Amino acid sequence: MTVDRDAEITLEANPGSVEAARFQGYRTAGINRVSMGFQSLRDEDLKRLGRIHSVAEAKAALNIARTTFERFSFDLIYARPGQQPAAWREELGEALDLADNHVSLYQLTIEPDTPYAALQAAGKLIVPDPDAALALYEITQEMTAQRGLLPYEISNHASPGEESRHNLLYWRYGEYAGIGPGAHGRIRADGARIATATERHPETWAALVEAHGHGIIEETELTPEQQADEMLLMGLRLREGIDLDRLAALGGVRPSAAALDHLESLGLLERAVRRATSSGSVGNWRANELDPILMCAGPGLAPDGIGHNAPPQLIRATPAGRFVLNGVVSELSKSFEPDR
Repeated sequence: MTVDRDAEITLEANPGSVEAARFQGYRTAGINRVSMGFQSLRDEDLKRLGRIHSVAEAKAALNIARTTFERFSFDLIYARPGQQPAAWREELGEALDLADNHVSLYQLTIEPDTPYAALQAAGKLIVPDPDAALALYEITQEMTAQRGLLPYEISNHASPGEESRHNLLYWRYGEYAGIGPGAHGRIRADGARIATATERHPETWAALVEAHGHGIIEETELTPEQQADEMLLMGLRLREGIDLDRLAALGGVRPSAAALDHLESLGLLERAVRRATSSGSVGNWRANELDPILMCAGPGLAPDGIGHNAPPQLIRATPAGRFVLNGVVSELSKSFEPDR
């Protein structure tokens, strides 16, 4: 098997365990992009988030990555407990000074059955309410746009052509193999789309690989309806949106016209219109939504038919819609009708 010379090969790294010699070894092995989980640029918040690294360690890791890899990125979490707009604006400004051509900025969500969920249920953890979270989201969009880092996905911002190619493959509902411990995959076999999952425990996974040649413990053939739901959920995360003709070909369904019209009337969804880039919109994240949906530069990764004139069946969530995306996806999914 050969690997394309232009392939993006990304390493996800914890900045608390970074060593220069190890990074150089990964680069020698072929890694050409690294993504690091900073989470915060405030030591007190790193402790609250349960992170073992310090801000100083994160910055040291970044300096190593900058001189070792062709491309690098890091992520932060915002809407943290007690976080105020002025504090986030200051921290994000520091982060953008450190960033290169890509940065990931995630809004904190409280997952079930986690320590944060228990603390929140006990009233010991207060996260920003929806209005406060929206203010932090808008600050994020404003400041990244001013730096030329546009939101090609809900939480991911990049200069044109610097989008994460492997992540785009997931969001565009392409095929990918999940290989390591706890990995999930979506592959086609004998005309069917198969969801795979591997053993999560590293030692058990390694034993399975030794015994059977792989660590897969689940293989599920997805129904057309499940594929449509997954494509809708993944594709609407992207600024480029999804092609309803592809959705219909994959799952045999389309959202109802009534649901599309309703969400469009609320300003949460739009039929995408592509037109020439206006330099006057640079730095204005709301105006940028009217410009062309920027595509990844990787060969063969863009959906077919993308060009300057968008087909009417191409839809995407607006900035407001992406902030409440689960609700948008739910309404569209519930309205699915058989494609005729």
